[in-house]
Amino acid sequence: MEKLSLAGLLIGVLGVIGGQWLEGGAISALVQGTAFVIVFGGTLGAVMLQTPFRIFVAAIRMGRWVFVTPDVSAPALQDRLLEWCNQARREGLLILEAQASKCEDPFLKKGLQLLADGYAAEKVREVLAVDIQSYEHFRWSAARVWEAAAGYAPTIGMLGAVLGLVHVMERLGEPAQLGAGIAVAFISTIYGVGFANLVFLPIASKLKIQIQQQIAYYEMAVDGFELIANGENPHFVKGKLEGYLF
Repeated sequence: MEKLSLAGLLIGVLGVIGGQWLEGGAISALVQGTAFVIVFGGTLGAVMLQTPFRIFVAAIRMGRWVFVTPDVSAPALQDRLLEWCNQARREGLLILEAQASKCEDPFLKKGLQLLADGYAAEKVREVLAVDIQSYEHFRWSAARVWEAAAGYAPTIGMLGAVLGLVHVMERLGEPAQLGAGIAVAFISTIYGVGFANLVFLPIASKLKIQIQQQIAYYEMAVDGFELIANGENPHFVKGKLEGYLF
């Protein structure tokens, strides 16, 4: 669990609510179902309209990375690569086929299988580089879905504000009905700006950082596989891979 993300979200939301309370306003005034439906529904519809289905689904699934980060430990990967390096030097590259069958990560499994099949280091790098490029492009496209939501939300909030004012103008002769329209007008704007800056943009930025970490993780694996294919000494392999540790 990424505690910093949870704390940041809570602090941001409580900051807005606390400010409303300190100014003497009712917290219940910030809860407006109509405004929420307009902003959230409108933003969701706009994002779905612009995004291919596969990327949209990936973006939703990646949203949980903000709170449950993928396991991409560089020190742990270094230990595994060194173990594979030692095994390959002692018993030959074919021994890595058994390790590939035990590996859960598809990328690492593919790299081990390439080594076990006897491909040269250059070929291993060439094949895995394509996988990294495809992975990076797809994940970045998914992260941009959250950026797009941050762009649409304030505009949809303004649309909600206009609808609220239209509601007010239609009932100028009914003073008792004016409050609901005014509430929709102002709260829609708050929801639009709030969702964009407290939720959507932070999620997009954090996903990009995590994608960069994953790419560095896989690039480290490629370097390790290349060194193993060349039969390098484990001490040299360890020294080179330490450059990825941070």
